[in-house]
Amino acid sequence: MRIVKLPYMPSEQNSAQPGDLIPDVWYKGKEQRVKQDQVEQFIKMKNIVIFGAPGSGKGTQSDKLIEHYGLEHISTGDVLRAEIKKGSELGKTAQGYIDQGQLIPDELMVSILASVYDGFGRGHKGVIFDGFPRTIPQAEALKQMLAERGDKVAAMIELDVPEDELMKRLLLRGQQSGRADDNEETIKKRLVVYHSQTQPLIEWYKQEGLHHHINGLGNLDRIFEDIKAVVDGI
Repeated sequence: MRIVKLPYMPSEQNSAQPGDLIPDVWYKGKEQRVKQDQVEQFIKMKNIVIFGAPGSGKGTQSDKLIEHYGLEHISTGDVLRAEIKKGSELGKTAQGYIDQGQLIPDELMVSILASVYDGFGRGHKGVIFDGFPRTIPQAEALKQMLAERGDKVAAMIELDVPEDELMKRLLLRGQQSGRADDNEETIKKRLVVYHSQTQPLIEWYKQEGLHHHINGLGNLDRIFEDIKAVVDGI
């Protein structure tokens, strides 16, 4: 029998205590039964968009969030590679665009993400969206996809790092990993694209009331503590 920890639960005396533990099925008196699917409405799903320029630390902080909160993770790059590798219909379609040097259409990318999201089932604690959305139309499409499932983005967490520091981090990463795209010329182009196409999402999420600014410069543990304060508050 699985035990679920809730902030509260009804009892025979209606005097629940914070942190009470309940099993999959519990009884009020001897008549009323509440099943797990009814109980789970009290568990708040925390879908999070982690946002920032290349080199801002999204991957590092995502790993910490996954470990601490047990969240699922969707990285658009990883998802695309996985779909293509297993030869799914969505993967084959995506490969066709890539082979022609074209960008993946938003509709196709959202369909792929929706397929992965649905694969987590209904009992997950939340998903970190890493690398998506990158544009306002993608943010609107993500909002609609989640709404169709009765879900939503709980927070957009922006990791803000000065551009000179981003350059240092990415150049160092290139030296350590041998990634061909981590050279100064390519990095500058990627940052131009970020500022022109992706950064406007900050204002969009502010209007949605979901934007949270995090200073991404400094000690990794301090940055994560700031992120935890946001996640714990949603």
